[in-house]
Formats: sequence, structure tokens, C-alpha cells
Amino acid sequence: MPDYQNILVETKEGVGIIRFNRPKALNALSPQLMKETVMALFAFDAQDEIGAILITGSDKAFAAGADIKEMSTASVIDMLKSDFIPTFAKIREIKKPIIAAVSGWCLGGGNELAMSCDMVVASETAKFGQPEINLGVIPGAGGTQRLTKAVGKAIAMEMVLNNRTLTAQEALEYGLVNYVLPIEEYFEKAFSLAQKIAHRAPLAVQLGKEAVNKAFETFLAEGLEDELRSFYLLFASEDQKEGMGAFIEKRKAEWKGR
Repeated sequence: MPDYQNILVETKEGVGIIRFNRPKALNALSPQLMKETVMALFAFDAQDEIGAILITGSDKAFAAGADIKEMSTASVIDMLKSDFIPTFAKIREIKKPIIAAVSGWCLGGGNELAMSCDMVVASETAKFGQPEINLGVIPGAGGTQRLTKAVGKAIAMEMVLNNRTLTAQEALEYGLVNYVLPIEEYFEKAFSLAQKIAHRAPLAVQLGKEAVNKAFETFLAEGLEDELRSFYLLFASEDQKEGMGAFIEKRKAEWKGR
């Protein structure tokens, strides 16, 4: 792994862990932090022994938005030339499941990054919002699109237009997160979820993620076609034969990832 300056990385029981490490800035998403995060994501995605990836911040802040100081004097041309927003799009290229463990502030770009992950586990202290309207702009890294699909038009409008912040419990009720737990337990729950997925059939997990994302991002007909194609394709894998054989023989499957 490279010598990262803004994140900490480790591997544990088949899970690649990325932890934002800008505590003085409440893990604000600077361009360098985003570059390092994406580098780490692709590095974990390429390792056969890693089956899932976990992204987290601190108990106080997952990520309190983008680094506004770096944006405040930017022109339209500066923003068009910047690779900051396109870096978010690269997260969609990661094949393995990504779980966000969120506590404290999860605002602006932080919320957009959490929504770019496949699942979210939150602590009871988590706060989700898109406060860009306070800065005279709107979300630019998928916030308006993913948020609307997750929580519905009415709530998304209020969050984007009037800076409504969701509590962890509200985020759970609206479908933005999977679980809400006490602050002492949220990370372990997120890790347990990642670890369990990491030990499932790798090809099926990756194609399952792709199929669900198709449903989220495309029209139904296209998603159904892609789902069926991936379903058929898995019957060419050794893992499909092993999984169904193990079920019939009432034993634990030994996944090969091929």
C-alpha cells in the first residue's frame, strides 16, 4: 500500500478497511483524501483475499462535507478542470461491496460518498444532510440523484432546498441506512456485515451488486435483462457448482472465486 497521508488502511478477516484521517477538519473531503480513498478502493478491489470493503471516519464525523476553503475562490473553469467530482464517479467502478460505517456528521460530499457505498451502518449520533444551499450551490457529486431515489422527492427537496438534516433514526425510516446502533456498537456491526459478505461466493456477490445497482440506475427492462444475463453467467462458475452441491450435501461451501 502507498504511504497515505489522509487515510488509514488495514485488512482484517477478508475485509479491507479505509478510515478517513483528517480529525482537525472533521474529515472534510479534500481532493487528496478522495484520490487516496479511490486508490485504496481499487487496491482492495484487486486483491483476491479481500471480499468486501469498509469505509469509516471517526465517532465524531464520518465526513463533514467537502473542503470549502479549497473551493471558495474557484471559477467555473477551475471546477471544470478539477478532477474532484469525477473522483466520486470512480467509486461506481469498484466491483466488491462497499459498506460505510457512519457516526457523527455526514454532510454534503460526506453524505454523497456514503450514498455511493452499497450499504450504510450508522451510529445513533449520525446526522445526514446536504447543506450546499447554505453556500449558494447545490450537491454536485450525485446528491440530488441518489438522495431522491433513497428517501423520495419530498424529503430530498427539503434537504437540498432548505438544509434539513436527518437523524440516524430518520435515515433508517426513509431507507438511507441499513442499521442504527449505539455509538459503541456501530463499527463492529458494519465490520460483521462486511465480513459475512466477504465470505460468500465472490462472483455471485459481485454480480449481485451489479444487478442491484442496475435496478437503481436504469429502467426496469434494462435491469431485468442484465440481471438474467448475470444469473445465467454464474452457471459457468465453479462456485455455482460448489454452492448447489454443498446445499444438497448439507455441508458448508468452499468458495473459489472462479
